[in-house]
Amino acid sequence: MFIVTGGAGFIGSAFVWKLNMEGIQKILIVDEPDPEEKWKNLTNRQFENSVHKDKFLKDVMEDRMPSPVSAVIHLGACTSTTERNEEYLMRNNYEYSRVLAEWAVKKGVRFIYASSAATYGDGSLGFSDDDSTTLQLKPLNLYGFSKHQFDVWVIRNQLTEKVAGIKFFNVYGPNEYHKGEMASVVFKAYRQVKERGRVDLFKSYRPEYGHGEQKRDFIYVKDCVEALWWFLQNPQVNGIFNLGTGKAQSYNDLTNAIFTALRLPPRMEYIEMPEGIRGQYQYFTEAKIEKLRRAGYAQPFHSLKEGIADYVLHYLEKSREEQYL
Repeated sequence: MFIVTGGAGFIGSAFVWKLNMEGIQKILIVDEPDPEEKWKNLTNRQFENSVHKDKFLKDVMEDRMPSPVSAVIHLGACTSTTERNEEYLMRNNYEYSRVLAEWAVKKGVRFIYASSAATYGDGSLGFSDDDSTTLQLKPLNLYGFSKHQFDVWVIRNQLTEKVAGIKFFNVYGPNEYHKGEMASVVFKAYRQVKERGRVDLFKSYRPEYGHGEQKRDFIYVKDCVEALWWFLQNPQVNGIFNLGTGKAQSYNDLTNAIFTALRLPPRMEYIEMPEGIRGQYQYFTEAKIEKLRRAGYAQPFHSLKEGIADYVLHYLEKSREEQYL
């Protein structure tokens, strides 16, 4: 049995797609009911059962798993970077993760969990995934803080030889449609093009960056699930790893790629950034992926242009029913 927490969400459902592609259907989906669109992510997927995240946690604490477990891929979390309820975030993103990790290590079950590039804060300490750097990080928001606290717990409890943590950078791709404001810039920019023929980008408030030249390490969700699958196939590889392309690109680059895919001339408008986020805004993120490569992961990543073209032409431009993995 493969357990995927957050299995109805964006990366979770994409990973279930990957498992199905590999012929695996004995999957337990752990998530919470969503009256909106999240469960549509599983319409085309094959899995054995699904369970509410609270019931699952209780089953774990009482050691009542339904069948032998091959691996826990822990992707479930509150991912809102604007969430203000610290108690809620720590309960969902830190305490929940601790319980699962302790159970998995005790049982000798492969445990892979999602961390985040949000742990890097303003980037002043760089983007190295070495443990010594991780211990010094100062995230800018509560979401990043909750993820960081679990990374620190893993390191301080000497579990980096027993579990694998994945620091996802800016992920985009199919099955993110339910995420609302937390959806990728790619998805939101595409919707703007279709609705008004242009894309609004934030102005820059730092002289070293032009408008729209703020940069992120954008990674296609299909690349993410390939990496997760590799970690499953290589249980000897443990520690905390960045997962990005290793190449930062600007929002202007991203927007141009969308217009190119749609065969339209680019049209951008630069707007004021809300004052409430100016002090927490990251102007540059770029995954250092040398540790991942040294561990043996050799697969190439989609370029931003390639990933956006696949996403736009093979999913977003299709009928609603065809937009899901």
